[in-house]
This record gives sequence, C-alpha cells and structure tokens, in this order.
Amino acid sequence: MNFLEDYQLEGNILEIVKYPNPILKKVADPVTEFNDELRDLVRDMLYTLYKAPGLGLAAPQVGKSLRLFVMDTDYKREEITDAKGNETYDLSEFNPRVIINPIFTGHEGEILYEEGCLSLPGIFENVKRADKVTVEYQDMWGNKHTEQAEGVYSVCLQHENDHLDGIVFLERLSLLKKNLLRKKFLKSQALA
Repeated sequence: MNFLEDYQLEGNILEIVKYPNPILKKVADPVTEFNDELRDLVRDMLYTLYKAPGLGLAAPQVGKSLRLFVMDTDYKREEITDAKGNETYDLSEFNPRVIINPIFTGHEGEILYEEGCLSLPGIFENVKRADKVTVEYQDMWGNKHTEQAEGVYSVCLQHENDHLDGIVFLERLSLLKKNLLRKKFLKSQALA
C-alpha cells in the first residue's frame, strides 16, 4: 500500500478547532520541511476529514499554523448497519488531495455554492466564489504542481485556502448575515 491508500485504515483523529478560536484568524506559516512529521500530520488530517466527515480540512483547523490542507470532493459516504446492529458509514471512491503552500494564479467566472465548515458545525450558507481557479502548490514531498479546478473542487480549494489566510467563510457574507450566523453559532456552542 502507498501512503495515501492506508490513511483510511489507521490514523489519529485530531481535535477540530471551533470558531472563534484565535488560530482561525491567524495567517498560517509556509511549510518549509517536507519530512515524516509532515506526512504523519497529513495522514491524521485525512483520517480526521473522513471521520468528521467533511470535504476539506486545513491545518489551522487542527491547531497547526501551516499553509497546508487536505481535501476530497469525490469520496462516497453511505450509512450502513454493521453486524452488531450499529449505525456506521461505508466510505469508498477516495480521491484525497494534499495541497501545501498554495498560490492562486488565476480566477474565472462566478459560482454561488452552499458552504459549511467543520469549525462552524451546523452553519450553512451560500457563498460567492470563482467558478474556475488555477493553483500552484507543493505535495507532501515538496514537489511542485499546477492545477486547474472548477465547480465544487474550485470552491473547496478557495474555502480551505481562506483558512490559511485567517478567514472563515462567514467573513465572505454580508455584515448582517455574518453577524446573524455568528450569534446563532455562538449561542448553539454555549448550549452544547
């Protein structure tokens, strides 16, 4: 098995930082060392992403101020009952992506997409983003790549990159809507 094939079999679930934790407002530091420690973090982030479940997870969301995120906009999640009668999930069709030190070099068009965030559970709202983007990034071994993305993949790239710049998706909304959803979320967290 290669590195990305065994992430679903083992890993550590990382604690996801909730809004308004200050690390979510901080601009993350570039990744400079591409070592086993980084690859362990990537594995644990992917494991956490699939267990959460989510489409993307940025390092600041797990308390690490690094310009790194993982994502998978393609995997399937089906609710099943196991042999003991417990409700669980069957995950399949994985297509994990690891994006390190991203730089967006092109934006085209516009898309309105309902977004949620693992750091703001229960909050969903339409956000306007570029429909197509071009991004340069490094993989977990430091190799450089350039990729074009559109639709949901483009939205997810932009959403996760915002986390690296200290921006949560609420800040992409009108002031009125942002304040309303912020109050709603903080109230729900106080009751939890």
